[in-house]
Amino acid sequence: MSEALLGLKVIQPGRRAQHAWDLLVELVRRDLKIKYKRSILGIGWSLLNPFLQLLIFTFVFGHILRLNIPHYPAFVFAGLIAWTWFSSALFSAPLAIAGNPELVRRPGFPVAALPVLTVASNAIPFVLALPVLFLFILADGGRLGLSVLALPLVVVVQFILTLGLACIVASSHVRFRDTQHLVGLAVMLGFYVTPVFYSARSMPEKYRLAFDLNPMAILLNAYRDVLIDNRWPSWAPLAAVLVAGLTLLAVGYAVFERTRASFAEEL
Repeated sequence: MSEALLGLKVIQPGRRAQHAWDLLVELVRRDLKIKYKRSILGIGWSLLNPFLQLLIFTFVFGHILRLNIPHYPAFVFAGLIAWTWFSSALFSAPLAIAGNPELVRRPGFPVAALPVLTVASNAIPFVLALPVLFLFILADGGRLGLSVLALPLVVVVQFILTLGLACIVASSHVRFRDTQHLVGLAVMLGFYVTPVFYSARSMPEKYRLAFDLNPMAILLNAYRDVLIDNRWPSWAPLAAVLVAGLTLLAVGYAVFERTRASFAEEL
């Protein structure tokens, strides 16, 4: 990776945005190359997990314990790929800083780019899986309407929400190494209380508040509205998630900036 991309020399203000983009692209390439080095399937491994889960959920809840959800393969696959992006980013976040001491100690390197790298690199399997989801929808007799234009907005909201959490997790793990285990437990529990493989409409009324306060449940609902039900997402809940994500991002960045000075010493 060139010194220019690592930010070791002064960049003219007009080129900062391009530099930041080039740096992120280079870091994502580096991250994927390290992660899938000497792997036969490469990035295909990240797609295999949701596919296997899809087969299991479709068999169990489509044929044995029937949930009677229309277009169930597309329904569950939409939930799986969005949740997999979210969960894998949070699983990786504890090592975003703690796992890159050589970059953290490098003078001039923008350490704040590391949580962004974590979220962005884990978004690639999600993006690659979207065409497969489109094929599932079309093969099941569905269609993609004008509501699909809202898909980028839903993706951006999820990116912001995930990045806010990743910043907090990444900076916390530098000092408190139990963070990684706590995140693992939280993500595991979150999978079952988020309607990934079941419909939120099937939840009893007394548990509905838990759904209304679960940002990932709202995002999954928005994905399914846009892609499967051909309708625009509910804007008010989506806006609430966006506000929550921006708040988390602001808090996460503040925590990150406050603790950044001690990163090199802690590592």
